[in-house]
Amino acid sequence: MEKPILVVMAAGMGSRYGGLKQIDPVGPNGEIIIDYSLYDAKLAGFETVIFIIKKEIEEDFKNSVGNRVSKYMNVKYAYQDINDLPEGFSVPECRKKPWGTSHAVLSARNMINGPFVAINADDFYGRDAFKVIYDYLSADHEKTPYPFCMVAYKLANTLTENGYVSRGICEKDSNDFLVKVTEHTKIEKAGEDAVSFFDNRELGLCGCTPVSMNMWGFTKDFVDEAWAGFPQFLRENLDKNPEKCEYFLPSVVTNLIENGKAKVKVLFSRDKWYGVTYKEDKPMVQKAMAEMHESGRYPEKLW
Repeated sequence: MEKPILVVMAAGMGSRYGGLKQIDPVGPNGEIIIDYSLYDAKLAGFETVIFIIKKEIEEDFKNSVGNRVSKYMNVKYAYQDINDLPEGFSVPECRKKPWGTSHAVLSARNMINGPFVAINADDFYGRDAFKVIYDYLSADHEKTPYPFCMVAYKLANTLTENGYVSRGICEKDSNDFLVKVTEHTKIEKAGEDAVSFFDNRELGLCGCTPVSMNMWGFTKDFVDEAWAGFPQFLRENLDKNPEKCEYFLPSVVTNLIENGKAKVKVLFSRDKWYGVTYKEDKPMVQKAMAEMHESGRYPEKLW
């Protein structure tokens, strides 16, 4: 069986941070968030990482991240290109942004030959998450159709004190298999719980509600299915929203679940998620990383 590989979606890094050279360090020795993900992934057993980037940030990305990590892991690159579309489709003149997370993964479709984990480049997932997802993908699931998985976090462990966040609320069955993911785009912390302003109403959410932070485990079947479903997505959405429609990972997964093609095991992380959603979040993240170094969870220097 092929060992699971790590696929890091980093094509948006340049636009979000105004250029890779402006990525703010969060660790005491200048580490950025992706350094911790790669370090934890390597400890969990991952040996190969595919970075999905835009061609125009290649030099900056290699200088900021890739060249350093290549001393410890097998590093490959795939390039998300807005023009990478199925035959018969073209990019609308008004379109500037890429086609979403499923399209990002499809950028590496010719490099993925076995199980893989897809993550965001700018989220801190924690060591426990990489361990549980690597172990699941490494086990024998021969009798399970498309044995996918995802790591869920307690909603309370993913909130900020500084504003609203967007989260995928997960519904699972009694055996911890995913039923669906519903995107809530405006969630606010409320004590130990949260409030979502969803579908023109205010909805209370328990802090223990499982949420997706875009950490998915797939077999190569996902790549094949996502590519096969891409034309249908384009036919349904190009006319309605040519400028901003996006082909998201959860929508492909949900479609496969509803059609009985996939079973997605919901795994759980005990760790707290960290990210800099607002500039005011940065001191809290820096403090958490410093404490992890001081406690010995991370060495003085990661690489």
